Amino acid sequence: MEELNNFLKSILKIINVPLDNTLSIEQARYVIKEMNDFLYTSYDQIGEISALNDEKTKYFSEFHRYWEKNHKEIINAKINEGKCIEVADVLHDIFIKTNGEAFTELYDTYGLKSEEICKVRLLTANQDFRGSRNFIDLAKIYKSEPSIFDLNSIFDDPEKFIKKIGITKLSQNDKRVLYAKVIAKFLINLSIEPYDLFDKFKKNVYEIRKTLTSLTGAGYGNKKADMFLRDMVVLNIWKEPIGFEKIDVASDVNTIKVALRSGILTTDIPLVSSFLDIFCHQYGHIYDLNAKAWRAVWEIWKHKYPKQTIISPCLMDYFIYGVIGRQFCKEILRIFKCDKYAHEFKWYSGHNKICKICSKNKEKQKAKLIGKLFPCMDREGHIAINKTKFGKSNILKLDNCPFSSICKLSLDSVVLQPPKSISIRGQTSWESAYTKKEAGGGGLMA
Repeated sequence: MEELNNFLKSILKIINVPLDNTLSIEQARYVIKEMNDFLYTSYDQIGEISALNDEKTKYFSEFHRYWEKNHKEIINAKINEGKCIEVADVLHDIFIKTNGEAFTELYDTYGLKSEEICKVRLLTANQDFRGSRNFIDLAKIYKSEPSIFDLNSIFDDPEKFIKKIGITKLSQNDKRVLYAKVIAKFLINLSIEPYDLFDKFKKNVYEIRKTLTSLTGAGYGNKKADMFLRDMVVLNIWKEPIGFEKIDVASDVNTIKVALRSGILTTDIPLVSSFLDIFCHQYGHIYDLNAKAWRAVWEIWKHKYPKQTIISPCLMDYFIYGVIGRQFCKEILRIFKCDKYAHEFKWYSGHNKICKICSKNKEKQKAKLIGKLFPCMDREGHIAINKTKFGKSNILKLDNCPFSSICKLSLDSVVLQPPKSISIRGQTSWESAYTKKEAGGGGLMA
C-alpha cells in the first residue's frame, strides 16, 4: 500500500491537496479501478482515431483520446539553438580533419554496375527492418542469379523474392511480401528500371522521395527513402541531383538518442515507449522534430563555414547514425576486477577472462566483469573507441567521442533514452491488450 500512497501523494502535492492518512483498502481499490479505467479500458461510444494510413480504429481508452489532443503540449519538445551551434562546430572540425571522409559510408558494391546497385538498393531498402542483410550479401545474390531481381518475377511471386534474398526469418513476412509487390508494380507501371527514376523525375531526388513515401504499401517511409537517395548520390550513381539539400538526416532511435543526449532536442518529460503511446503520437512528433533539429545544425554549419560543409543534411547521417549513435554512444567500455588482487581495469570487450594488470606482470589471473560505461564517462574511453569500426578505420584518431564535451555525461548522469515506435498491429497484438469497462480481461499476447 505504501507505493500507492506515495504515488497519490506526489500527485496531490502538485494540486495542493493534503493526504495525511494512509489509504484504506477500499480507497486503494477505488483508485486502482479508476486508473485502469482511464488508461486501459474502452466503451462503445468512445470514438475513433485515424491510424495506420487513415484506417479507423476505436480509442483504446480515454487516455488515448486525451493523449492525441495534448501530447505535444505535454512533451513540449524544443530545438536548442545554442546546442545546435556547438554540434555544428564539432561536425565542422571532424569534416576538416578528415577531409569529409567521416561523412561518407563507402560499402563494398561487389563490382556491380551503377544500374545494378540502384536496383538492388531500391528493391531491398524497404525490407530493412527487424534485422537486415548487408549490401555485399545482396550483391552476391544478384551476381549469382540476377533474375531474382526481375521486376515482373517479383510482382508475380513476391514470396519467392523475399525467400531468395534470405529475409524470411526476419519476421513480418506478410508485410515484406506486400512491400516487394507494390514497389515492383510501381516500376512496372512506369515501364522503367530503378536507375531510370533519376531521369524520369528530371534529376529531382526530392520529388522521387515524395513519390516513394506516398506509395501505400511500398514500405518507403521517410527514413528508408532518405537513406536510399543518400546512397545514390554518395556512390555517385546519380550525378548532379536537384533538391538533394532537402533530404534530411533519417530519424530513428540512434539519431534521436544523439539529439536528446547532445541537447539539440529537449523535452519537458522523459520519452517512454509503452502501451500509452500505441498510436505513435509521441514517436511521430519526436521523429519530425529530430529531422528539423539536425537540419538546424546543418544550416548553422553551412552559414558559418559555407565553403567547408556538406551539401545536404542527410550526409550527416552516416556519422551521426552509424558512428556516434551505433558505435560510440553505448556502454562499450567494460570494467573488470581481478579475482585475486585489488586490480581494476577497463577493456573494450566483455569476453575478456584475464586480468590485464597481472598479465603485464607476467602472472596469469582471472578477472570478472563488474560494470559497463559509456566511453565518454571515463578518461580511458579511448580503449573502447579505438576498437570500434570507425576507430579501426584510421580515418581519424580520437581520444573519446567528439560529442563528449557537449553531452557531458558522467557516472551521475541520467542517460536520456529515445522513444520507440510501438505499433498497434505489432507482434504483441495491442488489439487484444485493452478491454471494455467493467469487463476485466485484456493483456498482451506474445
